Amino acid sequence: MRLSPSLLHRLAGIIALGVTSVYGQNYPTKPIRFVTSGVGGSPDIVARLTAAGLTASLGQQVIVDNRSSGVVPGETVSKAQPDGYTLLFTSGILWTGPLLQSKTPYNPVTDFAPITLAGTVANILVVNASLPVGTVRELIEYCKARPGKLNYASSSMGSSSHLAAELFRAIAGVDIVQINYKGAGPALNGLLTGESHLAFTNAASVATQVSAGRLKALATGSAEPSALTPGLPTLAASGVPGYESVQAVAIFAPARTPTMLVERLNREIVLVLNATEVRSRLANVGVEIVASSPAMLAVKMKSEMVRLGKVIKDAGIRVE
Repeated sequence: MRLSPSLLHRLAGIIALGVTSVYGQNYPTKPIRFVTSGVGGSPDIVARLTAAGLTASLGQQVIVDNRSSGVVPGETVSKAQPDGYTLLFTSGILWTGPLLQSKTPYNPVTDFAPITLAGTVANILVVNASLPVGTVRELIEYCKARPGKLNYASSSMGSSSHLAAELFRAIAGVDIVQINYKGAGPALNGLLTGESHLAFTNAASVATQVSAGRLKALATGSAEPSALTPGLPTLAASGVPGYESVQAVAIFAPARTPTMLVERLNREIVLVLNATEVRSRLANVGVEIVASSPAMLAVKMKSEMVRLGKVIKDAGIRVE
């Protein structure tokens, strides 16, 4: 008896589903590797706390593999086997990298399977304490009265701090000039010495300087007021309508990872992220937990590519 092509196709799907189910139930049977960027960044911190939680819950060792920043972690995971044993912990550089560079060794949409938007880090607007402004509206008026005279610090070309400032410049209609530093530390020093006048940065990284009165925090880039920065208004509500700038911490698997395995990883990781101790420790470094579904991360990534793609194009930002 000959089977019709449509029946063969349905049987193949049933067999594949059965294999995936068994595979998902047996997972994991060996150590899992989290690939991320440099030690100490938000993705690294989230990866290490998640690794500890999953090691306990899954009964297999989870290893954090730090690679150089930029596109290297994404390239590594895009070429890995789609078996759930190599995952990517990344910032938004995964999807802004291809917008900034002419050639990137992966496609952020087709080469990865979203697992979860683990959390966000709001970019807060801070100014040197000597600047005679106390609100965002006052800063905008001050900048407009001095076109091209005020500088903003960024940690590197195409970084979240850079794009946050360019988004502010575009929406607020101010002429401010970038000073590009080699890292977050030098950028902060430039702001403290008055070499630069303002910056967008992680609240946790400047909390001490703000408390000491060396810097003034004016607003947060999050869409809504954040419990991590109590009393700080949003930029959107402070004279920059529609403004939102947060650093994402997102988790991906290689493309073609079985759906049931992605869903299992999402459930396990979300449980770890929502643990009280993990939430508390991440809040201390400025990370606000989201713990989203895979679908929400996919939507977030695509919308950010459109929104930030316009900022990058209009500002003529290129990284070679």
